[in-house]
Amino acid sequence: MQDASELEYVGFWLRVWASIIDSVLLLLVLLPVLYGLYGSERLAQGVVMEGTPGFLLGYVLPAVVILWFWSSKHATPGKMAIGARIVDARTGANPTLKQHVIRYLGYFLSTFFLCIGFLWAGFDRRKQGWHDKLAGTVVVRNMRGTSEPVRFG
Repeated sequence: MQDASELEYVGFWLRVWASIIDSVLLLLVLLPVLYGLYGSERLAQGVVMEGTPGFLLGYVLPAVVILWFWSSKHATPGKMAIGARIVDARTGANPTLKQHVIRYLGYFLSTFFLCIGFLWAGFDRRKQGWHDKLAGTVVVRNMRGTSEPVRFG
């Protein structure tokens, strides 16, 4: 575990950037699968993912991939690209699988009411979105600026 005085909280805009990176990578994985399932003509017309394939590709696959990255790397590829990782808000240790699952489910809550749960990270002292607060996590990276250092506890 790294000394908290060497870490800073990752703010809203950096997290948006990490999310864009993750979305592009997921799209690069999904497009060939969708092409194989629907073909180029139907894909060009717009595909509504429904039924079992839609559920698997739209919900199960992203959940499995994200939870695998969080559990093994404590970050998604987008977070790794910006040097960020998810840690327990009280101790700074790696979060438990339970915390990761709560954090993931908290994403759905964070999208309600015009995504205010995500926007919350832009105003919160510890840069926590609702999903972070529910799971007891924070997103941190090595100190790079004049930000206030992380305080665990």
